[in-house]
Amino acid sequence: METTRHFTATVYIVESGAVALHHHDRLGIRVPPGGHVDRDELPHEAGLREVKEETGLDADLVDGTPAIDAPAGRVLPRPRHQMLYDINVHDDGTAGHQHIDHVYYARVESRGIDPAGDDEADADAWAWYDERDLRESDVDPDTVQFSLEAIEAAERAAKVAERTD
Repeated sequence: METTRHFTATVYIVESGAVALHHHDRLGIRVPPGGHVDRDELPHEAGLREVKEETGLDADLVDGTPAIDAPAGRVLPRPRHQMLYDINVHDDGTAGHQHIDHVYYARVESRGIDPAGDDEADADAWAWYDERDLRESDVDPDTVQFSLEAIEAAERAAKVAERTD
């Protein structure tokens, strides 16, 4: 059987040491903003668009991708992780649909979630999780790991920004 694969982008947004996760009704788990990469988008652009649609927040990627002198090209923000997720699996154990997910970390300046998209989860579906909340939660292990990494990366980026101001 053929496996259908789609590119997706996920952004773990951090504000004051906490990440925003929402309960995804169809999946039954808590997840950060994210979704499919449209035909005319780059993965990081899709991730930032999804953050805006799902939360109403403007995010700044926490990116350590070094610049490269490339006259005919440009450097794209490097995802912190790339993951392959099975979305549905056939009875014979083969994956029918998979997501190739580009995982990014970003900072936002507010916790005021106000979804901007038409079919997004309500603001009350979202919660902010700090390190303790994450470690004590029943959130999926990969989401906990990425959330903790995002918090750490955002804190490092804030310290660097303070030194350069």
